[in-house]
Amino acid sequence: MIEVIKKGLESSIQDYPGRLGFCDQGFPCSGPMDNWSFRLANILVGNQASDAGLECQYLGPTLKFHYDTVIAITGADMQAKLDDEAIPMWCNIQVKQGQTLSLNFAKGVGARTYLAIAGGFATEPWLGSRSTFNKAGVGGMEGHAIQDKQMLPVNAPSDKQTQLGQKQRSVKRDARPVFSSNKEWEIEVVRGPNDDWIDDAGHERFLAASWKLSAKSDRTGFRLDGPDWTFTPKAFDKALEHGTEPSNIIDQGYPLGAINLAGQTPIILMNDGPSMGGFINPYTVPTVGFWKLGQAKPGDTLHFKQVSVQEAQSLRKHINTLCSEDSIL
Repeated sequence: MIEVIKKGLESSIQDYPGRLGFCDQGFPCSGPMDNWSFRLANILVGNQASDAGLECQYLGPTLKFHYDTVIAITGADMQAKLDDEAIPMWCNIQVKQGQTLSLNFAKGVGARTYLAIAGGFATEPWLGSRSTFNKAGVGGMEGHAIQDKQMLPVNAPSDKQTQLGQKQRSVKRDARPVFSSNKEWEIEVVRGPNDDWIDDAGHERFLAASWKLSAKSDRTGFRLDGPDWTFTPKAFDKALEHGTEPSNIIDQGYPLGAINLAGQTPIILMNDGPSMGGFINPYTVPTVGFWKLGQAKPGDTLHFKQVSVQEAQSLRKHINTLCSEDSIL
C-alpha cells in the first residue's frame, strides 16, 4: 500500500490506452494526457506500458510507502524529493518502506508529471480500464482523483522487476519528449470532419493565428482564445434541425481530439471529452499531438500545423517505437 499524505491537484490513476470501445455509451477513453511520458515511466520500472500509473497535474501529491519498491518519474518537473532529498527524473529509483515521496509545483515548462510503481496500481478496473473519469465517478480510486489519507493498492513487484530495480536505468535523451522552451507549442492537425463549413479565409486564419490556451480548460476540453471564424454558405443555408448558429449542426459523433467550434470558441476535445454533440469540428488533433497538449499550461500559445492522416500516423509510429525497452540505458 501507498498512503496519501497530501493529494496534490487532481492526481489521478490512469492506464494506457484507457477505456476503449465505450464512447457509444457516453464513456470516453480517459487515460494519460501525455502517454509518451507515461509509457516511458512504466518501462523504466519493468511494467507493461499499459499498467496503471499516477498522473499529477500542476501540483503533485505527497505519498508514504509502506513497502520496498521501485518508482520512476517522468514528464513535467515537479521537483521530486524522497525524504526531503532531491531525486532525478527519467530514471528508476529504489524506495524503502517508510520513505516519503513529495512532488511540488510543476517547475518551468510542462504541466503533468507521471509516477510509475513497479507492479502498477491495483485499483478495481471498470469497463476494462483503471483510468479515472472523474466527472462520471468511475475508475481510479472510488471514481475520482486521489484524496488525503487514502491507501492506494499496488501489485507486488515481480522477481524480475526487483532485479531490474537494483540496476540504474534511465531513458535515453533522444527518446524523451522535448518540451517547449518558450511556452509556444506546434500542434499537428488534420482537416475534418466538418472542414467544408469553414471558408478559405477561415482556414488560413486558423492556421496562421496564435491561439492562447484558456484557464477554462481541463481533461474534458481545452478552450482556445483567438480570432473569429468565417463560414461557407453551407453554414447559413441549412435545414432548421441544424440549429441557428453557423457552427451548429445536427447531433453527430465527435472524434477524439476534435476541435469543436462552439459559436466562435474552439474547444479541443481531450481524453475525457464528449463523444457527440451539435457543433461542427473543422479540424482534429491526431493522437501524436496529444502529449504536447497534455504538457501545455494555461496562457501558453498554440500554433497549428496541418498534416495528412498518413503523416500523423507515421509520427505516431515513431513515438511508439521510442516507447520501448530499446530506449532505456
